[in-house]
Amino acid sequence: MSTKQQNFGQIQLIYGPMFSGKTSELLRIVKRYSYAKKKCLVVNYIKDNRYTESTSICTHDKITLDNNNSYIQTQKCLKLQEIMEKYEMFDVIAIDEGQFFQDIDEKCDFFANNGKIVLVAALDATFQRKPFNNILNLVCISESVTKLTAVCVSCGGNASFTKRKIKCDQIELIGSSEIYEPVCRTCFYNNEYDGNTQ
Repeated sequence: MSTKQQNFGQIQLIYGPMFSGKTSELLRIVKRYSYAKKKCLVVNYIKDNRYTESTSICTHDKITLDNNNSYIQTQKCLKLQEIMEKYEMFDVIAIDEGQFFQDIDEKCDFFANNGKIVLVAALDATFQRKPFNNILNLVCISESVTKLTAVCVSCGGNASFTKRKIKCDQIELIGSSEIYEPVCRTCFYNNEYDGNTQ
């Protein structure tokens, strides 16, 4: 007697410091899936209003993705639980700023186990180089993990870390180049104090 096998999806994680092109890469992959006529839901954190107040997803380079494509829908939410009623309508679930979703590891595993292609772009660490545990958990259950680097603003080398330019210990402080900059290991430690010292 043969039984029908469950069709599983997969999780692809793109992570790294700020300004490493994570969102740009996420949007590139989403557009590629949309060209293949895959229905894509692109989710961003509701408090991320750096470049747009709408549900559009926007990169640091001001490249936006909105609902103009019939195969792409964008949404902002606080928790991924908010998309549970509609996830079945999509082939691809893409999540930007994944580090802010406390339920990301659990929900991504659920989506992939229910046949969805799950794409996640996230920071790999805080400005103190401490891990986001939900993203570490996601590494363990992802089929593909890509770590990107940026360009160090101080020396021009490969930047693997995000440095905070202002003195503030708050972990969730959403901002752009006015608050953060990408740096290499040497420049992380050698530049003047800015809240990053251990």
